[in-house]
Amino acid sequence: MAAKPAKTSRAKRRGTAARPATRIRDPIATRQRILDAATKEFARLGLGGARVDAIAARAKANKRMIYHYFGSKSRLFLAVLESAYSDIRGAEQALDLEHLEPEQALRTLTEFTWHYYLNHPEFLTLVNSENLHKARHLKQSRTVGEMFSTLETMVRNILNRGARKGVFRKGIDPVQLNITIAAISYYYLTNRYTGSIIYQRDLMAPAALKQRLAFNVETIMRLVRK
Repeated sequence: MAAKPAKTSRAKRRGTAARPATRIRDPIATRQRILDAATKEFARLGLGGARVDAIAARAKANKRMIYHYFGSKSRLFLAVLESAYSDIRGAEQALDLEHLEPEQALRTLTEFTWHYYLNHPEFLTLVNSENLHKARHLKQSRTVGEMFSTLETMVRNILNRGARKGVFRKGIDPVQLNITIAAISYYYLTNRYTGSIIYQRDLMAPAALKQRLAFNVETIMRLVRK
């Protein structure tokens, strides 16, 4: 009796050989996943508390890939800071303030700063962490200075337009004004827990947040008006 032919696989019956599944590498996506994961870890625990293992696990990557893309934990932290500053500076530019009347442009920038800080608490904690390190990482950045130069120019243009129209005082330093816009929102939100105890009111209640924003806008407009 003739031997029965061996059973062929379904792939062979189709005329194709079975191939193992391959994972498509996307270096841009991998780098961004690591950056996003690191942002969360650094914002939660600071530079000292964050662990590369935890960042790798959150990013679904391995430690080797983190060191491949960023070189070290410190350089990864700098990349996170640069990304955070790039995000807020890009959002400011997207406001298209040069096409608004000077007073409305300044109101819009003040309101934007408040809402950005409120909706991106990780930005505030990252800045706090870098200040604890005396800006050791930002000193190495080649891009952050350029970002702030763009912001300074934008605020200066608003002030100059307002001065020409006779609605703003002349000679206001755009850097000092920007520091003030940032400070009146930054301090309130970074001290919301202690402030709620000290002043015996819930600083994060919706009504309190609305009242604070109105106060911020009024403060800035009184500062610059002629």
